[in-house]
Amino acid sequence: MDSILIPLLILIAVIAGVLLLIRSFTKRSAESKADIAAANAPKDPVELARESAAKLNQEQHRQLYSLIAQGQGMAAIKLYLQATGEGLRASRNAVGALAAHPQPFTPEAPAKDLLADDDDEPERFPYRYRAIVSKGDVTREVSSNMLNDEIYGRIRTLAKSGDVEGAALALTRHSDINIKQAREFIELLED
Repeated sequence: MDSILIPLLILIAVIAGVLLLIRSFTKRSAESKADIAAANAPKDPVELARESAAKLNQEQHRQLYSLIAQGQGMAAIKLYLQATGEGLRASRNAVGALAAHPQPFTPEAPAKDLLADDDDEPERFPYRYRAIVSKGDVTREVSSNMLNDEIYGRIRTLAKSGDVEGAALALTRHSDINIKQAREFIELLED
């Protein structure tokens, strides 16, 4: 009987040790999964758009919104990924947030949004920008030296997000057309 007792005690000690190791491992695994879930938790899209826009320089910002306005989402994600060095998923989320919640370029201190600036006249550029939309046999054109890719991109983004009135007001502010003509133009952009 004594010869069986010692191996039995060793076996019980080994089993207890293995169970403790398994318990310790599963506890760490659960903690790391909780940490990963917290890190991957979706951020507020507006806050994500602000943070994402702050990571871009002025030229990258302009190019990104130009691609978004042209409906080239994959190219916009690639540009953001190259500009920031973030991962593919983070870049996709950032571009989606920027498209849904357009952000003005802010160098260091917050600057006024070009579309919402009511006190000053819009900047005039040394060239005329032409924006053309059509649906079926209906075509509308806006030509202005107060428009550029970035501003037009923001107007398109507003229209596609459902803010037709805001997009029409921004278009009238940055061109010489009236509100009725701007609404007709924006209606063609929505599709």
